[in-house]
Amino acid sequence: MSSRRVVLALALSSLRYRAAASLASFVAILIGCGLLIACAGLFETAIVLKAEPQRLSAAPLVVGGSAGFKLPDEESEVVPYAERAVLPEDQVAKISAVQGVGQAVPDVSFATVLLHEGAPAESGASVLSGHGWDSASLGGYKLTEGTAPNTPGQVVLDAATASSAGVHAGSAVDLAVNGQRQSFQVSGVAEPSQTVKAPAFFFSVADAQRFNPHPGTVGLVGVFPANGVDPGDLATKISEQVPSLTVLTGDDRGSAEFLGVSGSQLPLILLAAVFGGMVLVVMALVVSATISLTVRQRQQELALLRATGATPKQVHRMVVMETMAVGALAAVCGAFLGSLLGNWIFSTSGSLGIVPDELSFTQDIIAFAAGIVATLAITFGAAWFAALAAARARPIQALAEAAIPGVKVNAMRRMGALICGAATVLLAATTIFMPADTASAIGGPAVLTGAIGVALLGPEILAWVVDRFGPFVRRVAGRDATLAVINTRARAVAFAAVLTPITLASAVALGNVYSETTAQKAQIAAYAGQLQADAVVSSTAGGFSPDELAQIRSTPGVSTSSPLVTSSGWVEEPYDGNGSDPLRLMGVAAQDQGGTVLATEVTEGSLTELRGNSVALPVSVAENLEVKVGSKIKMRLGDGAQVPVTVVALLDSPSSYASMVLPAELLAAHTTSGLSSQVLVRGGDASAIVSALSDRAKDWPGVTVGDDSALAESFQASADVEALINYLLAVLAIAYAAIAAVNTLAVAVLARRREFGAQRLAGADRGQIRRMLFVEGGIVAVTGLVLGIVISLFTVIPMALTTGEIIPSGPIWVFLAVILAIFLIVWPATALSARLAMRRNAIEAVKMPGQ
Repeated sequence: MSSRRVVLALALSSLRYRAAASLASFVAILIGCGLLIACAGLFETAIVLKAEPQRLSAAPLVVGGSAGFKLPDEESEVVPYAERAVLPEDQVAKISAVQGVGQAVPDVSFATVLLHEGAPAESGASVLSGHGWDSASLGGYKLTEGTAPNTPGQVVLDAATASSAGVHAGSAVDLAVNGQRQSFQVSGVAEPSQTVKAPAFFFSVADAQRFNPHPGTVGLVGVFPANGVDPGDLATKISEQVPSLTVLTGDDRGSAEFLGVSGSQLPLILLAAVFGGMVLVVMALVVSATISLTVRQRQQELALLRATGATPKQVHRMVVMETMAVGALAAVCGAFLGSLLGNWIFSTSGSLGIVPDELSFTQDIIAFAAGIVATLAITFGAAWFAALAAARARPIQALAEAAIPGVKVNAMRRMGALICGAATVLLAATTIFMPADTASAIGGPAVLTGAIGVALLGPEILAWVVDRFGPFVRRVAGRDATLAVINTRARAVAFAAVLTPITLASAVALGNVYSETTAQKAQIAAYAGQLQADAVVSSTAGGFSPDELAQIRSTPGVSTSSPLVTSSGWVEEPYDGNGSDPLRLMGVAAQDQGGTVLATEVTEGSLTELRGNSVALPVSVAENLEVKVGSKIKMRLGDGAQVPVTVVALLDSPSSYASMVLPAELLAAHTTSGLSSQVLVRGGDASAIVSALSDRAKDWPGVTVGDDSALAESFQASADVEALINYLLAVLAIAYAAIAAVNTLAVAVLARRREFGAQRLAGADRGQIRRMLFVEGGIVAVTGLVLGIVISLFTVIPMALTTGEIIPSGPIWVFLAVILAIFLIVWPATALSARLAMRRNAIEAVKMPGQ
């Protein structure tokens, strides 16, 4: 039998006698593999963007406007627009003229909400549920009762909406169309060819044209090929003959129907990339710590093998084979766990609003293969390095080290720790000098580099803590602490494997959460700080009609009122270079004699000129673009329209989260709804204005009136989505680190059965041993917490400084919860492991193999 087979047989047979250590490695690798496969599935979902169409499902092809902004400084990157890119009406005729097109059906969508007793029947933001009856064929809608809406004032409801509202053909209903309350007669009820979750209201052609927020345009065109024409070939012809359009087939049609699908690609890629990178680092640290601990506990066995003639290469190969056997089994099981975790993370992201509900999770063989290969590579690397020291050691030296492991780390680990420490300081220092809106992307990795540094120097750190604070621990914890301090010092190498996940969990939790809460507070304050209002009028019924805006202006006590429109876009000429992170656009009315709703100081120019095609730029943006008041620039707005504008004012806006300000009428014309959903009001007595507007708003559907705090609340929702991504990352990383800490701690305690037996034979009882273990766990837990807090400060403090603060922002309960969680991880795991380790009587325990 060859030496390779002998080593393999020995490796496999030894697994039977090391169930606890093997189980710990198995669990760590299993969860890591599952998380990696889940991340790969999220990344694949972002690339594929599969969203099955619903209302447009009957049309084999869907044609929309431009897919997105092609970045001038990139060869192929296209960033989706924030708003729907519409098509001119004459494009419908061009599409119909393409050979092979059987029918081209235009679709116009506008905000429509069913009212019940004057209020929206369903809470929440309205959707673009109003359409022309001619577009009903795109969803295969068929009348189940009544007739089509042939004259103005008639509407057809989908069957689900009609049933829930209790209406039928011939009934009268109140609808808020583009924010204005109107009465319609239900001419019929229609059923789609397949399930459509969103409500649909179909109007006559005349009404659809009247309600179109963008006259002279259509939102989409559904194309039915002629008999015998392949949809794929026809899509190619349309793209060639009618350029600058997006032609979609199959599941890609869903991105045209659901506006949030294309826009979710970049956030989902970032979520997958950041989380995947974090999991890779955490998994490498956790698996390395677990395997190193199991190898360290076998040092005496490996030394005996060396003493009986085994070569260093054979010992090294045996350890690697053992670990890879466990790793391969864990990776196979991890494939099943990865499918479950991927679906859970994706569904959780959808429920939190991070991704749209219509997007489908995609996870195929590529995702599974990537996760398994990465897992096996990490496992092999961890096993190779863990076995290296034991294999190279001389037999007599190895026997001595097995008795009293040295705490000194080798030069390579010391150099690695030094590099990681320098990287942590460099990342923190770089963050301070960056804008707050981009600082988190640079400062975030400081948590990981700091944790890696601790992992490399773990034994020496624990030894120093015990030497420095051992007397203090003895005074606080009593006589049971004496042996605990000695044990912690002597077993610093083993306890370092527990220290690593504790440090990592606390650093990730505190760093991610508090850097995000600090940035979020600054972001909301910067947005709200650019505006001023005594009252904020908000609509959830599609927006404000011109009549409602006029009534707000005429309300007693109102001196200034301005619709507020928000979107995003770019300065294209000269290009601002913002790429995938476009600038925030804000639309307000021009300054008048009563004042302005803008709170930012005008350093040059005047807001009285903010009319027509004009813009007020933040000073920082103007300086970067080298433009001044009077300069003419070209902007790419949220719907893809290129608009030439004149700079009429420069604003002293915050350097981070600044907004470019345009006339509300100009910006609204290039948003999907075409309306503003908020109106800012100024006057003399704020409470009197709020009261007067509240009385008037009783007749307006879905309209609420609040004070200036509503400005921050309106922006809170979008900021919360970004925060939830970081919270989700933190929770998953902490959970993995916690499981790893429990695993490692259990292995470390269970390996000490002989020691506990000897202590009991010497007169100690079980309670004294448990108290000793609790003190040991407390030393490791406190050390890990302190290190995690220090490491997190390298991310949190620089983030606070970039926002102009010294003290980070965030709830204190998070800090207290992390402390509590660490001790709930360490002490219960210690108690359970101690109970299992002392099940046998003392004499039997002393006879057992182990350290």
